[in-house]
Amino acid sequence: MPIQRVLVVDDDPLSREFLIEAVDSLGFTAEHAASAEEALKIVASRLPDLVLTDLRMPGMDGGQLIESLGRDYPDLPTVLVTAHGTVEAAVQAMRHGAEDFLLKPCSPDTIEMVIERIDRTRRLKLENEYLRHELSGAGETEIIGESPTTQELLRTASRIARSKGTVLITGESGTGKERIAQFIHQNSPRKDGPFIRVNCAALSETLLESELFGHEKGAFTGALRQRAGRFELADGGTILLDELGEVSHAMQVKLLRVLEEEEFERVGGTTTLSVDVRVIATTNRDLPTEIANGNFREDLYYRLHVLPVKIPALRERADDILPLAAHFLQMYARRNGIATPELSTTAQEALLSWNWPGNVRELENVIQRSVILLEGNTVSPADLTFGPATGVNGMAQASVVAPVPLSEADSEAELADRLANLPMAEIERVAILATLECTGGNKTEAARRLGLTARTLSNKIKLWKSTGLLN
Repeated sequence: MPIQRVLVVDDDPLSREFLIEAVDSLGFTAEHAASAEEALKIVASRLPDLVLTDLRMPGMDGGQLIESLGRDYPDLPTVLVTAHGTVEAAVQAMRHGAEDFLLKPCSPDTIEMVIERIDRTRRLKLENEYLRHELSGAGETEIIGESPTTQELLRTASRIARSKGTVLITGESGTGKERIAQFIHQNSPRKDGPFIRVNCAALSETLLESELFGHEKGAFTGALRQRAGRFELADGGTILLDELGEVSHAMQVKLLRVLEEEEFERVGGTTTLSVDVRVIATTNRDLPTEIANGNFREDLYYRLHVLPVKIPALRERADDILPLAAHFLQMYARRNGIATPELSTTAQEALLSWNWPGNVRELENVIQRSVILLEGNTVSPADLTFGPATGVNGMAQASVVAPVPLSEADSEAELADRLANLPMAEIERVAILATLECTGGNKTEAARRLGLTARTLSNKIKLWKSTGLLN
């Protein structure tokens, strides 16, 4: 995101006005503060892209301001502007953490040159971080989740990581199968080796064979040179075969050989190559059903199913929803150069009420959209756009109405009439309160009947009380 908003901090009105006009003339949006203390308040409410600050000011000076910003906003670039142009002043500015140093009086051209240099450096830094992420293949391995289910999943993954066996990770699309695979690799004895990923569903059979095993020069049209495959690149490390349930029978046979014998030939080649690779496979398909339907080889399944890991859907671990939402809020606020917004209690309730058919990936997308389009510092239900089944913001519209009274005498038709046109969040609230009434207020038993954790049930009740939905 390029530099657009520049905060000018100077106690001298004439100097401040000059810098504001210079910044405006260059096509940037200038904001201003007459003191470091005022500047800190502005930054806290609306994060700028760059701060130009005078050095000598009453109270907190420019150097102290830069130090304070560096602690709280490490990605916010700062430039120190002063009339005292000495080598010592320049060194002092850099020690404070300034990106650059400007000497008064400074021309608009000089200011533009400094801003362009900072913008270019920041972009190169982001590109470098992205390339490092892609080349390492590791990415972030931190798993966000507070639910007992997720904690048990991590304990299982940690135990599996110490072994050499093949791992089969199953779960719905968007549950985080690749993240668990990365976690296993990074916590294994092979963590210093490569982690190579292959999306099996994204490639045709011919391309997939070449990607996995490599090819010799002239093996097919366009094979102008010898090329190593992903298994070769993963030697000494881990290979992730993502969505393996999509591959053809012919490719399944070749993968079975690699798993059994740890050897293969490149496409068009005759030399047998041996590799030491740990295989982790993922799929969102039910492989036993695929075997019964003749779509997947049973022998390959049992070769993969040495160390199975099943990742539950997000709706089955509702305690993870708000921690994940907070993580994504912080991540996308940082990427967009803004202060991390807060989730209102009604927004939290909307998130907890949604069924998340797209799992963690859907939650991430919802939060990303809300951060990008947010006006203000607090995410409300109106800022959350859920799946197409809800229409526009359908689930996000919190309903503050009295619960619909239910009784054992209600017929199915009567229940349908009573619940029709109510938002899902309201229907859930009615169901929970009715179940609590049936259990005499026993939250543990009510949670069991509803298929929730006791903690999730308690969190929902706290939210309703804080928003006036429950006395």
